[in-house]
Amino acid sequence: MLDDTLKSQLAAYLERVTLPIEIVASLGDDGNSVEMRDLLQTIQSLRADKINVSYNGQDERKPSFSLQRAGTATSLRFAGLPLGHEFTSLVLALLWTGGHPPKVEPDLIEQIKGLSPAEGQEFNFEVYMSLTCHNCPDVVQALSLMAILNPKVKTTVIEGGAFQPEVNAREIMAVPSIYLNGALFGNGRMLVEEIVAKLDTGAADKDAAKLSAKDPFDVLIVGGGPAGAAAAVYAARKGIRVGVAAERFGGQTNDTMAIENYISVQETDGPKFAAAIEAQTRSYGVDIMNLQRADKIVPAADAGGLTEVVLANGGTLKAKTVILSTGARWRNVNVPGEAEYKNKGVAYCPHCDGPLFKGKRTAVIGGGNSGIEAAIDLAGIVAHVTVIEFADQLKADAVLVNKLNSLPNVTVHTNAQTTEITGADGKVNGLSYKDRPTGVEHHIALEGVFVQIGLVPNTEFLKGVVELSKFGEIVVDAKGHTSVPGIFAAGDCTTVPFKQIVIAAGDGAKAALSAFDHLIRH
Repeated sequence: MLDDTLKSQLAAYLERVTLPIEIVASLGDDGNSVEMRDLLQTIQSLRADKINVSYNGQDERKPSFSLQRAGTATSLRFAGLPLGHEFTSLVLALLWTGGHPPKVEPDLIEQIKGLSPAEGQEFNFEVYMSLTCHNCPDVVQALSLMAILNPKVKTTVIEGGAFQPEVNAREIMAVPSIYLNGALFGNGRMLVEEIVAKLDTGAADKDAAKLSAKDPFDVLIVGGGPAGAAAAVYAARKGIRVGVAAERFGGQTNDTMAIENYISVQETDGPKFAAAIEAQTRSYGVDIMNLQRADKIVPAADAGGLTEVVLANGGTLKAKTVILSTGARWRNVNVPGEAEYKNKGVAYCPHCDGPLFKGKRTAVIGGGNSGIEAAIDLAGIVAHVTVIEFADQLKADAVLVNKLNSLPNVTVHTNAQTTEITGADGKVNGLSYKDRPTGVEHHIALEGVFVQIGLVPNTEFLKGVVELSKFGEIVVDAKGHTSVPGIFAAGDCTTVPFKQIVIAAGDGAKAALSAFDHLIRH
């Protein structure tokens, strides 16, 4: 089940377990149950003094196992094998259950412990994940931690591939999918702070007051992707007060599978990269305010004054200089059916949701690098892939196009304008497109549509504040200056060409140095 390298790593981690752990497995006669027994026997063998495994569980989901600190009433269960991207989630669950402290702010831990459902109710979470989903571990780890810290929270982690009939019955077509007490609670990546905030209705007001009470920053960075992280590190190294207000630290890199072109890092994946830049930023004492979306910017009245950043929760941050690094998001195709069938057949992450369409017919809208990479990835999983490209030829690199053309289950339509995503019974059943030269309409029967048509800068809230291009990008000069003194910008939200991680990071550093130059001159 685990190779020698993984066993060695797991043994080292399990040395940190200080409290006894009880694992109770519910197994059947299938192959997954055999593999689960092997996995659990390996775990027990590595720390037999602290981990006890029994196989007399009677849970209806087989294979599954409960994980509990001995003598407590906590409730955490893994249904299916937590391997692939979820192996880390299993290791962390073992460590936290065994008494190793989580790397979470003390205030948040107390907030989790204080969660209490209404009288007569409970917090019973079920989270569906896939082993290839790189967004799922954040949700799995968040809900696992909550179950370990608070006995009023029950969490079951379900590997969708092992329980396909259940997935089909609930019509789950995107992961992670979170259910609370049987009702859909959320789709997609969610951090523990987000989940807690949805349960603790008074959290937003308390958070806003806490943020508004902060002293002014010398440099405040809005956005926590590679540009924002680089800006924070370069600014903090000047010995000044630096803060980062980010909707989600790491930005788009959280949704990137493989990163193989960042200089000095031969290969990594997006979530690891995002975690690394956050750890480095924190090491410089930067005040990171995560899950904060800026709604409004009020520029300083004069060069030496304070700029105000008004947040979505009502809080206000003040700073002598501001660096905007708000990044970009997936562009919508904006046709009938896209919004209606989002997460019901319309998806944006082939790595996350591709396995849910195994053996089904899918389409990819977009013929650039991301679209063709998605089509190649999907072709190994689904029955058939249709690529829809608006232009008269695919725009992806030749090596990707050649690979695509070698695949037997892929059809490409160029000069094709998507006109509608159709559906029935609450889920996608097809896609309509128009042949641009002839105007003839066509319809393709399928079950999934992956939209891969580029990015839109997250700058809507800046209209009328700083100069924007016709594409909504922040206009900057060679040093990252915007049209407003004291406000700088960097990364994918700007007019700088070539939206790449390494370029965003370099521009973030440049903007920080420009902001420091502004400070010493005013």
